[in-house]
Amino acid sequence: MAGFFLHGEWMGFIPRILSFVFLGLPFVAACATARGAEIAAPYVPTAPSVVERMLEIAQVGPQDFVIDLGSGDGRINITAARQRGARGLGIEIDRGLIAKAKANAKAAGVADRVSFVEDDLFTADLSQATVVTIYLLKRATMKLQNRLFELRPGTRIVSHAASMGEWRADHFEMLDVKDKVRPDAPGKTYIHYWVVPAKVGGHWRCSMNTPEGEQACELRLVQQFQVLSGSLRVGEQEYTIEDGKLDGNRIVLRTQETAAGTGVRYQLFGEVADASITGTLTILDGGTERTMRFVSSLQAVVR
Repeated sequence: MAGFFLHGEWMGFIPRILSFVFLGLPFVAACATARGAEIAAPYVPTAPSVVERMLEIAQVGPQDFVIDLGSGDGRINITAARQRGARGLGIEIDRGLIAKAKANAKAAGVADRVSFVEDDLFTADLSQATVVTIYLLKRATMKLQNRLFELRPGTRIVSHAASMGEWRADHFEMLDVKDKVRPDAPGKTYIHYWVVPAKVGGHWRCSMNTPEGEQACELRLVQQFQVLSGSLRVGEQEYTIEDGKLDGNRIVLRTQETAAGTGVRYQLFGEVADASITGTLTILDGGTERTMRFVSSLQAVVR
């Protein structure tokens, strides 16, 4: 499928628009009859090298279930099954493309591992996915943003071309496309990758097992997708979080030095499970380090 580029690639996108106008009439007709589904993108095949790189970035393996939104001729699901042993589902509104994808899967010997269904990608059930792949117009990708953010923490998302605005990618790269599917296709494209983060925004009551015994603390987290800010209060001293990040259920926090300039900093490495965070907390005090067990429970959710 095709997507808007974000870095001034309109010159590369114009041929795609023209090809949609002159060659995409069957697609438009299919959209008009598919329960009024919104046109998410004109059909433009993804180059094999881009498909392979998308799956490589997401580290797709035999344990994964890949859902491709706007699956076209099925090449992403089929490649994931044939080369990486994954299972998957392609969601498409064009019945002709669905038939083609099923035939391609059978020819590739992976029809038992992948399936293709006619459905609206804005309402389809995505709960099985461990990986979601998309190649859609920017407005369609943005419309999906909230649904994707609510998927199970750790779910990986790979987008060919389009970003998701304020939800900054965990990984972004520009790719030279040497195996273009059409002569008028752009020679460069973009891949964006996200890992769905756990939801941790709120007030947490925590404790540290210090050599002097258990010490209470308070953690206040403000979440902007995978980026965290806020504060850690230990006793009477409050430390500002300057580097907070989520990678699925994994959380990393680092604080600034205290306002009093004592040189004390904290580093937290932990795992989020339901309403708890467990892990290790390291105190950096001058040239010394102390690491201790850290346990925290959620007291109030802040969205």
